[in-house]
Amino acid sequence: MLQVGVFGSGGRMGGAACEALAGDPELELVAAVDPNRVGVLAGGLASASDRRAAADADVVVDFTVAEAARDNLVWLAEQKIHAVVGTTGFTDSDLERFGAAFTAAGRACIIAPNFAISAVLMMRFAELAAPYFDTAEVIELHHDAKIDAPSGTARLTVEKMAAASGSWAPDPTVHEMLSGVRGAEGPAGIRVHAVRMRGMVAHHEVILGAEGQTLTIRQDSTDRSSFMPGVLAAVKAAPDRSGLIVGLDALLGF
Repeated sequence: MLQVGVFGSGGRMGGAACEALAGDPELELVAAVDPNRVGVLAGGLASASDRRAAADADVVVDFTVAEAARDNLVWLAEQKIHAVVGTTGFTDSDLERFGAAFTAAGRACIIAPNFAISAVLMMRFAELAAPYFDTAEVIELHHDAKIDAPSGTARLTVEKMAAASGSWAPDPTVHEMLSGVRGAEGPAGIRVHAVRMRGMVAHHEVILGAEGQTLTIRQDSTDRSSFMPGVLAAVKAAPDRSGLIVGLDALLGF
């Protein structure tokens, strides 16, 4: 039975992960760690302050923030513990460092901008559709407690679309009556828009257009339970892999 720990266990996502892990008969939750919420119950365990509480785990799930996760992941590699990461906000240099550390340790670091299977499929559908359209924009909508923008899912979606097709029409906008109204310019000039609003969880929409037609691909996570099947799948897959893996694509076979 795989022994699993969770960093960030006192947060919404970390707490949900603890409950899901504790309820899976193939897994054993052995550590819940959150120095900001010591003693908070998660999956039947009281959150500890020190990450060394997870030193005996086979896999650790990290749902913290980028600043903390950068240090956590290096420590996990040093301890030869597999990592499953839902934290976003990493730079390319961060990913290179994680890849080198976990490859050297012979352990896996699975970083998923989004653990919802519907979101993974949304990205794949957008990637497949990209070569058939001239224009595209991506809109991501999240709860008002999300501190980074755009979401990791939106960034990865645009990267996949840009890699699938480099033939995009230029933005016709000449004058912005309100600065930034056209959103941020992502790879290949694809525009990205971020919404932060109370009452939402995580939502992504890709709009593609060509002469006389549009295609809208939308994914909605209305509850954090939507992410848990992906978390469990990543935890169970980690021991059979090594090095850096970004996204759940490889686990789903595409």
